[in-house]
Parts: sequence; structure tokens; C-alpha cells
Amino acid sequence: MRIVCLDLEGVLVPEIWIEFAERTGIPELRRTTRDEPNYDKLMKYRLDLLRQHQLGLPDIQNVIASMGPMPGARAFLDKLREDYQVIILSDTFYEFAHPLMRQLAWPTLFCHSLEAGADGMLTGYRLRMPQQKREAVVRLREMNFTVVAAGDSYNDTAMLGVAHAGILFHPPENVVREFPQYPVTENYDALRAEIDKAFARI
Repeated sequence: MRIVCLDLEGVLVPEIWIEFAERTGIPELRRTTRDEPNYDKLMKYRLDLLRQHQLGLPDIQNVIASMGPMPGARAFLDKLREDYQVIILSDTFYEFAHPLMRQLAWPTLFCHSLEAGADGMLTGYRLRMPQQKREAVVRLREMNFTVVAAGDSYNDTAMLGVAHAGILFHPPENVVREFPQYPVTENYDALRAEIDKAFARI
């Protein structure tokens, strides 16, 4: 059986934190792991900001729902699922992704979880497991699935490396330079063609 593993942000939907920062007018929320490599410290910083601005989970979900998937993402995903099983592997949170998953017809998503109080304010987060993208692909291969993976950034390269074939989708130039072994695609038609080619040669 053939499985395609896709990253979510930057592949099917916009970068959630950056888009959320734009829509709420809170530029500090644009801070990413490029600015703060310690993920726990970064998430506590983000949660503190949300509390300061009195933004609870329902407020955040409403903003995220207004983002929508990237143009063409739904059609690409629908067509891909006709021929392959598809699993989305993301470092986002179920509670953030939920409104966008509805717009993508509820594909299978593996990601992390947020914790919220009765008032809807976020109190913490739970990682499903460390390196969950890479580990998911490793386990799928152990179950004799053939896996092609696609993503756009550094945090996807570990899963690309353990898949039978890895593909970059609209990556930044520094990722292209550092990982020249992966074919680069810039639109959904090219990504689909590269997925088909990868399965044909495996």
C-alpha cells in the first residue's frame, strides 16, 4: 500500500502563527523557532501573549477559520486521495488545525495538543512525541507501507530522509541549498507529478 505524508503549514495551509499575527495585529506572534530555538520557551512566550491580549481558544479558532487553505489545496488533496492514502504530519495543534481540516474535508492529521481552561484560555501544550514526523514515517515503513513525503522546511527534512522518497514544496532558498538531494516543486501540479514519479520508480 502506498502512503503520501504531507506537511500542513506551507504546503496546504498558510503558516498559522504568522498568519494569525497578521490578522490579530500582534506582531510579536510572528516569532518562530528561527528567532527562538527553544520550542518550550517559544510556546510559553506565545501563550503569555495570548493571555495578555485575552485571546482564548474560541477566538483563535475563529481567526484561523477565516484563513482558509492555500488556493488549490483542497482540489489537490481530493485528487491525491483518490489514488493514495494520505496522512498529514504537522507540528501544529489539533485545536488550531480543526477549522482548516473542515475546509479540507477532514484528512487524517497527526499533530500535537493544546490545553485550555474552562474559560477557553490556553494553559499549556502537549507534544504527541519528539520528532513525531520522522517517527511516523519510520513506523509506516515498518508496517510495509511505501511512503513518499513532502514538506517545505527544515522541520520536514527528517521525515523526507526516512521516507522512500522525499520532495520539497515551495521551500526557502536556504533549505534548497542545504538539501540538494530532494526535488523541488513550486505548485500542486508539479508536486503531484513528482509524487507519481517517485512511486513509479520505487
